[in-house]
Amino acid sequence: MSKLIFINLPVADLPKATAFYESIGARKNPQFSDHTASCLVFSESIHAMLLTHEKFQQFTTKKIVDAHTSAEVLICISADSRTDVDALVEKATRAGGAPDPTPTQDFGFMYGRSFEDLDGHIWEIMWMDADAASKACQQEKTCQPEGAAQ
Repeated sequence: MSKLIFINLPVADLPKATAFYESIGARKNPQFSDHTASCLVFSESIHAMLLTHEKFQQFTTKKIVDAHTSAEVLICISADSRTDVDALVEKATRAGGAPDPTPTQDFGFMYGRSFEDLDGHIWEIMWMDADAASKACQQEKTCQPEGAAQ
């Protein structure tokens, strides 16, 4: 059985956050949704659990940060093409998200952009030609962490 990922995000306005994610292509799973949480399905293995602040606080004693001013995590999801990267960022922008809070990355074999959702959570959308990336790493030895043995 493959592993599933559930990204838990605190949101200020659950109905608006749910509508935002549905507008960029996620599907709401009513089986795991109620007035305190929405389960949004991106793929068979990737889900985002949008939780009211009160619900999120049940899972941690730590303070919920304001993602508009602080960052704790960058969420990256793959796309099938460069065009799909741009299309998803444009959908997010039309739905009220902020485009490109981090610089666009274009390495030829890899292309990525980002958006902030309504609560300031940063989502990076990345496309990569795996074969070309592997060749670039082998030729330039740029994929080794600094100081790593060669």
